[in-house]
Amino acid sequence: GMSNELCSEKYKVTREDQDRYAAESYRRTLNAINSGRFKDEIVPVEIPGKKGVTIFDKDECPQDTPYETLVKMKPAFKKEGVGTAGNASIISDGAAAVVVMSKEKADKLGCKIIARIGAQASYGIDMKYVLVAPIWAIPKCLAKEGLSKEEIDLYEINEAFSGSTVAVLRELGLDHSKVNVNGGSVAIGHPIGASGCRLLVTLLYEMIKQDKKTGLASLCLGGGEAVAMIVKR
Repeated sequence: GMSNELCSEKYKVTREDQDRYAAESYRRTLNAINSGRFKDEIVPVEIPGKKGVTIFDKDECPQDTPYETLVKMKPAFKKEGVGTAGNASIISDGAAAVVVMSKEKADKLGCKIIARIGAQASYGIDMKYVLVAPIWAIPKCLAKEGLSKEEIDLYEINEAFSGSTVAVLRELGLDHSKVNVNGGSVAIGHPIGASGCRLLVTLLYEMIKQDKKTGLASLCLGGGEAVAMIVKR
């Protein structure tokens, strides 16, 4: 939380900027849920109970949270601060998985290949500003692949906090219409340890739905680092 306050101050991201970004994240996520865009990437879980089996197949975190609701929330991390429970991600439970193997092995097993891994990069900065480390990891990854930011069809960037995400988008000049198109961790939730894979799974399925060829996923890590990876279809 304090890292978000420091990043927001350094990159001049206001409370209004963060609340508006969070409201859009909630809007996109609810639209995606209601239109079934997450259906293919969610594995339903059967929960036995006294009244029978409950099929758990929808994320519980996302709620209708408009800007007008967000502006009423009190600062959560610092008096007169800009971060609130509403414009920060929810620490939640979740799991995600992908299967990684060589093309030769996939062909041998008859597995359908949905994408291949391209360039990967990591970058470390002062731990106090860890939330904005993707500002350096993403360009490094793009350079290794020989691509411009405009040549990436879709981005998934972890929304640990709205403020730092706004800073990353601004500093890199990314088109928000291509970033977290189905909302992000502010609305969906942030299961620590699983979010990176969750971003990748969401990115891959959205690339398939939109028939896009190139995507990039990025998130910050504990210790001051961020990672970025390009996937291609």
